[in-house]
Amino acid sequence: MLIDRYILKSLIGPFIFALMTVIFVFLFQFLVKSLDQFVGKGLSVWVIIQLISLNLAWMVTLAVPMAMLVSSLMTFGSMSSSNEITIFKASGISLIRLMIPVIFFSMIMTYLMIRFNNDVLPEANHQARVLLYDITKTKPTFILEEGKFSNDLQGVQILVKKTFPNSNNIEGVYIYNYSNPDSKDLLTAKSGDISFSGDFKKVIMNLRDGEIHQLNIKAGDQDYRKIKFEKHRLTFDAEGFGFKSSDANIFSRGERELSADAMILVVDSLIITQRNLEERFLENLNKDLRKLQKINFIDTVYLKEKVITPVGENKPGTELKNTRSVTSFDTLNNYIRLFITKKNEIVNTNLAYKQLGKQIDSYDVEIYKKYSIPFACIVFMLVGAPLGYRVKKGGFGIAAGFSLLFFLLYWACLIGGEKLADRAIVSPFIGMWIANIIIGCFGLYLMFKSS
Repeated sequence: MLIDRYILKSLIGPFIFALMTVIFVFLFQFLVKSLDQFVGKGLSVWVIIQLISLNLAWMVTLAVPMAMLVSSLMTFGSMSSSNEITIFKASGISLIRLMIPVIFFSMIMTYLMIRFNNDVLPEANHQARVLLYDITKTKPTFILEEGKFSNDLQGVQILVKKTFPNSNNIEGVYIYNYSNPDSKDLLTAKSGDISFSGDFKKVIMNLRDGEIHQLNIKAGDQDYRKIKFEKHRLTFDAEGFGFKSSDANIFSRGERELSADAMILVVDSLIITQRNLEERFLENLNKDLRKLQKINFIDTVYLKEKVITPVGENKPGTELKNTRSVTSFDTLNNYIRLFITKKNEIVNTNLAYKQLGKQIDSYDVEIYKKYSIPFACIVFMLVGAPLGYRVKKGGFGIAAGFSLLFFLLYWACLIGGEKLADRAIVSPFIGMWIANIIIGCFGLYLMFKSS
């Protein structure tokens, strides 16, 4: 028990440090990638913190297995470099026995990550998608540039000759209002100022020393007015400039926004739909075959035909005789059309069946992923401990280098398996678990080889 406590104590510190480091790397990458989506939109600090917090969920999912690999490498590499493992082995304690506490710890983390992936991650992904949608539809802060027309406000174009960086004052204002199709309005002013209302729903312009030119298009050139003013206030609707939260319940959830149990129910319903589609097609096909068996392609038609009796026979004169005509071409033509229709039905049914199969595979991939990624905690621990013992260096640089190599291999197998499973080349189970199988087997080999 003392040995187990000592190893766990040596493991916890590097694990927390590695976890924070990996999350920081993911967070930095996310901020660089998404910075242009919410900078310059007047978002509050709370909205940005909320977005970052929700995206931390998927970062934790990926960071924990990698932190397990780094911490196990650092722990056993440090123990090996200080000859502690050599002393333990000389005392009759094998490397496998020393790995028992870290394997137990990795099992606990695997269980916790499975619960996290099913209870926390789906809801976080859904809320993050809704929040990102709200941020995307929020327009940037209204900005007027000197000498350029602004079309940010609906129904008007605004041109200013001069702006002042430290104030809202403007000079040389030209406003073209085309919101009313029956008239053309042009407003000019020497100076003024511009600002938002408190709720960001209105843009308010206070103008001075200007003119308003109004032309009624329906009346022609005769209905023209010119109005001079000393002070004039204009208000425009500023819809979309202020951030507004949407109701998350109105958005449908994708595969990554559902728990494994919820996705299993969806898969079951898709399988039932697939079976019903197949059964309905076979039932219709049997009906058409039964109709085909009953059809008589040779219809008997009796016609009256005159027969002339030759002279000299007992019954001179003419006689009516029954003859037979064959083949109902109309009936045959109708069933040819039926088979052409049936061919199209086969094609459409096949496409619908394959599409349902792709949806099922897509959900199965996400279901297996919720378990395969947490299980990587155990797999990476099996690799990290014996690898750290053989390298005999417990520095963070060495551990990070080896961890990055294995994590890239794991991620390549995971992404490749997902693509192959989506294309129905391999089963979803193989696609999601092949990385754990390959690296796990390599870890077991290292563990027994090092023992």
